[in-house]
Amino acid sequence: MNLFDLTGKVALITGSSRGIGKAIAEQMAAHGARVVISSRKAPACEEVAKAINAEHGDGTAIAVAASISSKEDLQRLVETTNEQLGEVDILVCNAATNPYYGPMDGISDEQFKKILSNNVISNHWLVQQVAPGMRKRKEGAIIIVSSVGGMTGSTTIGAYNISKAADFQLARNLAAEFGADNVRVNCIAPGLIKTDFARALWEDPQMLELVTATAPMKRIGLPEEVAGAAVFLAAPAGNFITGQIIVVDGGVTSV
Repeated sequence: MNLFDLTGKVALITGSSRGIGKAIAEQMAAHGARVVISSRKAPACEEVAKAINAEHGDGTAIAVAASISSKEDLQRLVETTNEQLGEVDILVCNAATNPYYGPMDGISDEQFKKILSNNVISNHWLVQQVAPGMRKRKEGAIIIVSSVGGMTGSTTIGAYNISKAADFQLARNLAAEFGADNVRVNCIAPGLIKTDFARALWEDPQMLELVTATAPMKRIGLPEEVAGAAVFLAAPAGNFITGQIIVVDGGVTSV
């Protein structure tokens, strides 16, 4: 058995037109999966799918634009995947949002609702769409990309951290519900990764030095390094892992 072989699997990855999601889609395709590239903007999705198909062959990737804030969009995303590639074997809930930076007493109700809806409830919606098929087939992997922020308090991204902590518990609950049907549910918790989402941190030399000063590896991570954990959890190598949080942060939370 090739422990990292995803041949024949269909992987749906949200927020996969850039950053961590894009890296996960690229690596899953490299390991044999057919992948669905999805984010809000169709041109960005199509560009990534085109590049993957050029490298791995036509039909390896499709692009389906969808907003995680819309349940109808997510239903259409799964329906299109089913029609064009087949039922989803691997779901990666990667897309998230954080429209507010500052103390909790300054966040508006609408901002707080948006964070919780996009970062937690949308994951629940997607799972509702794909889990029944996985459970019927007695096989499937669901991966929620959370954050180490869900493990700590913050004076600036508290609401975001609350949503990411909720994702941990969502994964645990679903793992308990789906385990008997051989459907595994896990979280990946990245630390600071070199993505557009975290650009304000790593582009500022002083901030970057502050962030990495106490980090055991003295650097921030790359999207591909998070993608490796996703492939591991989706592949046969992760067949006996469920309900877990895989931290990918260069050891920051260990010290």
